[in-house]
Amino acid sequence: MGDITAALLELPTWRAFDVDDQGRVLAGSDATGSVQLVELAAGRTRELTALPGACRGRYLPGERAVVVEHDQGGDECTRLSLLLLDPPPAQPAGLAGLVTLVADPGYQNRLLEVLPGRIVYATNRRNGVDFDVVVRNVATGAEETVYAGGGYVGQIAVDAEARRLVVTVPGVPAMSDQLLVVDTMPATEDDRVRALSDAADPARYEHPQWSGEQILVSTDADRDLMGIAVIDPADGSRRWLATDDGIDLAGLLTPDGRTLLLLRAEDGVDRLVLHDAASGARRGEVELPGAGVISRPAPEPVLAPGSRYAALSFTAPGTPGDVVLLDLDDGTARVLTHSAAAWGGPTLVRPTSHRIPAPDGEQIPCFVYRPADPDGSAVLVLHGGPESQAVRSFSPVVQALIAAGHTVLVPNVRGSTGYGKRWYSADDVERRLDAVADLAALHDALPGLGCDPARAALWGASYGGYLVLAGLAFQPQRWAAGVDIVGMSSLVTFLENTSGYRRAHREREYGSLEQHRAFLEEASPLARVDDIRAPLVVIHGANDPRVPLSEAEQLTAALRGRGVPCELLVYPDEGHGLAKLPNRLDAYQRAIAFLGEALRARARK
Repeated sequence: MGDITAALLELPTWRAFDVDDQGRVLAGSDATGSVQLVELAAGRTRELTALPGACRGRYLPGERAVVVEHDQGGDECTRLSLLLLDPPPAQPAGLAGLVTLVADPGYQNRLLEVLPGRIVYATNRRNGVDFDVVVRNVATGAEETVYAGGGYVGQIAVDAEARRLVVTVPGVPAMSDQLLVVDTMPATEDDRVRALSDAADPARYEHPQWSGEQILVSTDADRDLMGIAVIDPADGSRRWLATDDGIDLAGLLTPDGRTLLLLRAEDGVDRLVLHDAASGARRGEVELPGAGVISRPAPEPVLAPGSRYAALSFTAPGTPGDVVLLDLDDGTARVLTHSAAAWGGPTLVRPTSHRIPAPDGEQIPCFVYRPADPDGSAVLVLHGGPESQAVRSFSPVVQALIAAGHTVLVPNVRGSTGYGKRWYSADDVERRLDAVADLAALHDALPGLGCDPARAALWGASYGGYLVLAGLAFQPQRWAAGVDIVGMSSLVTFLENTSGYRRAHREREYGSLEQHRAFLEEASPLARVDDIRAPLVVIHGANDPRVPLSEAEQLTAALRGRGVPCELLVYPDEGHGLAKLPNRLDAYQRAIAFLGEALRARARK
């Protein structure tokens, strides 16, 4: 079993970070053990970086150079560097081969946009909490802070004259944004920042783009599902370009304004359809091999400045992760990488889609993966977020669990995106334990799926790790074992100890320490730790800035004090999750073996 798990974990994945006007794709590949930059061009793969940890990047427009974003040991204190490609490096560049642009130890510098000769980035170096938007001249190093309104900064778009920016910042409700326009050369300071939406509105604004004098944005303002709207920055008025009452839509417009790439999110499958932007006429759907879906949370499709090319990251249950180059002139798609070519094991399993009834009448979306020879056990794999979505993508952990004989359920419990605003808001603050109750509903459905409810386990990372611990603590009679990866054991200590810039951002979702402390304590697994009796593996990165290592340490100390089997695996060179292959091989093989033994032990009783 360990050989299959290792082989699955060792399959390479690819993702598209950028594409230029010659059709060269700047991609990320983890073939060397962590995500490094490579260039895919003219049938050739050129390795560009060999950094100590994972990185990402963008081409600098009009130059043979790449802006590289990287951190140290997963601490998320990102720095920005320049990698020159003319001439290309003889060997993949290490840290010494990069030219430092922005480096502030202990602070984040997050790349937002690249412009000819300039980069736009968000930094919290002013006070460690608030993010400012800075434009930097790459050649001279001159910088201008163009937005310093406080709080977190999400996405931006820069107009053709590089004078106006659209900026998204968190709104007041959970999972909401406010849309701002920033004028870098205002007539008066009062004209510098204007709000195009109300911060109190429960609405998301994603993928903002300038379309001439208008703003194209994907939003669920005044709707349950995402649609594509055009907003007039003069008065904030909105008209809908595309909506669908059954699914979320997202849109990307080519820089020349001629082609709209429409992403249709259909129950865990993202389909890409091309439309003529002027007439709205459909040009056709992009066919991806192997029933592939556009990868999430991998990068969205990226567009070349000249608008001819788009590069897509895609995945499917049998495709770890590949890059496709799309020629928008003729609509042809060419697969540039072949991540599944090295797989020689059993057929990788595709899921079936289900709706699991909850006692309150809700229906929980769930993907079910069935092994060819099931042994009757079940493992629920829970995604993070909670503002995220499980999709029909490749997961080495899911496929390894299937190969071990477990039926795997991958649900989108309430709080998940992809099924409308009402669903992703259904776990906010005092409704947190409603999401935990969804685990019980999923457990109740196991007999109908051919599984023994006495042999069911939980696996999850980040918020999914919280759900694992909450399931074991609040429903101890239901679950035989658990694997918690970088999860929160106490919502109170998590909020007290997470990075300062994240606290206010996360309090919108979980509740504030000032107003909701009693409920946060009540909803914390640590408050019910005496009820946990299932054995547990806890995995954590020592440098995690989001969920501090102390969350794992306090839980395992409490369980060991009561004699509950609990193994803590800490990786000193990791942050919020495991980015390096040797660590994944060690942790996940041990965790999968642990679950197999724990669930077999239940069968023997």
